Amino acid sequence: MIGEKLKSILEELPHSVKLVAVSKFHPMEDILEAYNAGQRRFGENRPQEFAAKAVQLPQDIEWHFIGHLQTNKLKLVLPYASLVQSIDSLHLLDAVESWGERNERSVRVLLEQHLGSEQTKSGMDEEEILQICRDAASYPHVRFCGLMGMASNTDDEQQIREEFSRIRTLFRRIAGEFPQLEEFTELSIGMSGDWRIAVECGATIVRIGTAIFGYRDYPNAL
Repeated sequence: MIGEKLKSILEELPHSVKLVAVSKFHPMEDILEAYNAGQRRFGENRPQEFAAKAVQLPQDIEWHFIGHLQTNKLKLVLPYASLVQSIDSLHLLDAVESWGERNERSVRVLLEQHLGSEQTKSGMDEEEILQICRDAASYPHVRFCGLMGMASNTDDEQQIREEFSRIRTLFRRIAGEFPQLEEFTELSIGMSGDWRIAVECGATIVRIGTAIFGYRDYPNAL
């Protein structure tokens, strides 16, 4: 079943758009089913669960961390993450830089822009992100790879489209104004309910969980 859902999405998804299968809250058996169907890119949002799965599952999996990351949990995530999609504050970014310096590692990240109408959603505003890009040379152990955002939890497709268009505008502005950020190529927007709109709005990464793995009895499932 998981393999069939995965295949259906991949058949519709443009080849230029990367699929992160959001496996948070789902057992390793489900991840292995998707893995055996050919999926290699998975996303998690809880550090302990992320670390446990990264250690025990096949080592050619490309792990993305997509949730709010507390600075005291970096050691559970950064050794295994191919991409941290959710740098949602300057404080977190500074901590990641310090970790990279101590461990002689370079960390690939996306800067998370606050898009949705809900104040509970994480993310920085446009000016905060632009200032980080201006100061990028101050983070020699961070590789800035693009932007991430979450649209409002709404059935209003026009609102979702407007929010995705806003982050796309910032993404293009940064690419134009900061050519020194050579790896700034990824725009991660779109989840199970709105990924098709995200693709129309220029997504290079979509994060899909429920449409692949089904629902779990936890809040905020993708």
